[in-house]
Amino acid sequence: MRFFRWWLVPPAILLLIALYFTAALKWNYSAGERAGWVQKLSRKGWVCKTWEGELALVSLPGASPEKFFFTVRDSQVAEQLNAVMGRRVSLHYEEKVGLPTSCFGETRHFVTGVRVQEEISLSPGVVVPVPPASAASR
Repeated sequence: MRFFRWWLVPPAILLLIALYFTAALKWNYSAGERAGWVQKLSRKGWVCKTWEGELALVSLPGASPEKFFFTVRDSQVAEQLNAVMGRRVSLHYEEKVGLPTSCFGETRHFVTGVRVQEEISLSPGVVVPVPPASAASR
C-alpha cells in the first residue's frame, strides 16, 4: 500500500471523464435521414451556443405534421439549412446518447448534412415534382 500514489487519483479521474466525453461524442446510437420542411432554426444557449431546430414531417397531404427536433453544432450546416428554409429537405442525423448536459445541444439528434428533395412522394408511384428555386429567391 505504501507504493500507491494518492496524487495519481485526480488525474486518473479527469482522464476517465475526458474518455467518457470523447466516446459519447464520437459514438452514435443511431444514424439516419428525415425528410420534411424546416420550420424553425435558432441559435440558443447561455454559454454553449448551438443551433436548435424543428422539421415538420408530413406523411400525407392534410395530415397533421409530426415534429422532429434537432441540434446543429456545425455552423456550415446551419448556413445550408438557413439557405433552404421553406423547401423540402432531407436531413442526415446522428443520435448521441449519454451526453450529460444540455451544453452539447438540447436534443439527442445532431444534424450533420442537408440535401434538398426535388420531388415529393405522395404514395408509392405518385410523385409531385417541386419547382426549382428561382434566381431571385436565392
